[in-house]
Amino acid sequence: MEVLTGWWDDYLWGAVIVAKVFAASLLLMVLFGLIGAAAKLSDNRVAQKIANGYTVIFRGTPEILVILLLYFGSAIVLTAIAQVFDPDIRFVDVPPFWAGTIAIALIVGSYATETFRGAFLGVKPGSIEAARALGMSPLQTFIYIRIPEMWRIALPPFGNHMLSLVKDTALISIIGLNETLFVAKQAITVTGKPFTMYIVVGIIYLGFSSLITLSVMGIEKFGNRTTVGAR
Repeated sequence: MEVLTGWWDDYLWGAVIVAKVFAASLLLMVLFGLIGAAAKLSDNRVAQKIANGYTVIFRGTPEILVILLLYFGSAIVLTAIAQVFDPDIRFVDVPPFWAGTIAIALIVGSYATETFRGAFLGVKPGSIEAARALGMSPLQTFIYIRIPEMWRIALPPFGNHMLSLVKDTALISIIGLNETLFVAKQAITVTGKPFTMYIVVGIIYLGFSSLITLSVMGIEKFGNRTTVGAR
């Protein structure tokens, strides 16, 4: 353990960065997934084609490649825009945090799109008809009927999406984000102990994954209990 002396603070801060990336990308992933699912379920053919293209591209492209393309591509685009207003600007750097966060949210969001689409299709037609019979508006039906039933169906695969999301945060180290894997690479160059440093990273990610798994299990139990209570 002496080899880790002086690196604990760096690993702790790296774990905080992982948690921040996970939280931000989770919100974006849900947003992308819901928008994609809504587009696929809509009657608009253009929206359907865009959503289909989104899922095909991001599910079929290596994740690390998406991160690199988004990071460098966004920098090129922003630089070109900035030079229109100020030709002296040479380069606009994109924060690795946001480039990586958006990239992994887009990737996992493409899988969540199919999960949400299937969950919405799994809502019982009788529930929708009952809501209409009670005079509920489409918005009220969506909020009080579709969403509660949908999330019970989507929760098990959604838990897997969250696990994928937290593990994908390790890929952002390639663009310079100072998270746990990046810290491990720095520590290895100083200590020459790759096995020990990567073991620490593995333990940190195992902790995050275990916390997510336990949380999803607790939510599932709560959802099943309320369902049984309603019956």
